[in-house]
Amino acid sequence: MNQTVTPPGTASAQLPKDHPPVKSGKIGVLIVNLGTPDGTDYWSMRRYLGEFLSDPRVIEVNRVLWWFLLNVIILSKRPQAKGKDYETVWNKERNEGPLRTITRAQSDKLSERLAAKDARLVFDWAMRYGNPSIASRIEALKDRGCDRILLVPLYPQYAAATSATVCDAAFDALKKMRWQPVLRVAPPWPDEPVYIEALANSITSSLASLDWEPELVLASFHGIPKEYFEKGDPYHCYCYQTARLVREKLGWPEEKLKLTFQSRFGKAEWLQPYTDKTVEALAKSGVKRLAVITPGFVADCLETLEEIAGENAEIFHHNGGEQFHFIPCLNDSEPGLDVLEAVIRRELAGWVDLG
Repeated sequence: MNQTVTPPGTASAQLPKDHPPVKSGKIGVLIVNLGTPDGTDYWSMRRYLGEFLSDPRVIEVNRVLWWFLLNVIILSKRPQAKGKDYETVWNKERNEGPLRTITRAQSDKLSERLAAKDARLVFDWAMRYGNPSIASRIEALKDRGCDRILLVPLYPQYAAATSATVCDAAFDALKKMRWQPVLRVAPPWPDEPVYIEALANSITSSLASLDWEPELVLASFHGIPKEYFEKGDPYHCYCYQTARLVREKLGWPEEKLKLTFQSRFGKAEWLQPYTDKTVEALAKSGVKRLAVITPGFVADCLETLEEIAGENAEIFHHNGGEQFHFIPCLNDSEPGLDVLEAVIRRELAGWVDLG
């Protein structure tokens, strides 16, 4: 329950009798994922893709040229194609994308775990693109009395096109507030021991459920243009760090767990090796049994369910592969929540003592 208190550091006796009540003293935790369209129809997809692809951190090209390409060419055709892709993974019961379903569940379950330990904690969730927006949830947390907010971008490996743009949106929201809450941002966690252990255990338990053994496992991370890496983005290094630590945790040789990059867009060169090309090459080389995990995603979404479990499985089978297994994301499982809780506990230090 929210409590109505006076502004921090102000004694109630000093306030005029007619001073309006002020909600304060709460601490918000806002987890943020990439985003999802409100529907699979053309206009919902166009709004979502338009917002996403208009972000200058996502597409770093001449803004005037890109505006023309995006609004005149790309957004005239791409929404229909992506809408069909989203239809294959859409949560029909809730009429929403899986990313929204899972992120909500993560927030609710984290609240169940931690809010009881300190009544000041308030958990919420947002999407960088689409709804609910970061600005709307920061405003909602402030309205509930949160004068301090921990922002948690749900990206284990930092990239300017993901983690940084979450911060951009949050700071843009704060710029419009006269009375800003204090904002703390959780850093990425590519080497967090709880995360590495959860991924290793996920691989082990998922493969144990099969009646066959893969010849190797691909760790597929979302790609970024090679140019971004050359400009100084650390994402590439974070991905390799995570893959190496998981491999070491499993006690596997390097050839048993290989890193690849997926989801490239446009004609520019992206980080390599590419997931789809690697899957194709492995099948053509005689590999018959393959498993893929996506460690950079904390929740299953279009890129994991449709692109990996669907499209890449088809590529593998079409080129001679026989057995393909997609290892689900940690999602709102207990191990997945353990990872997020470890990050949140660490970053709330000094604000609350969760024991």
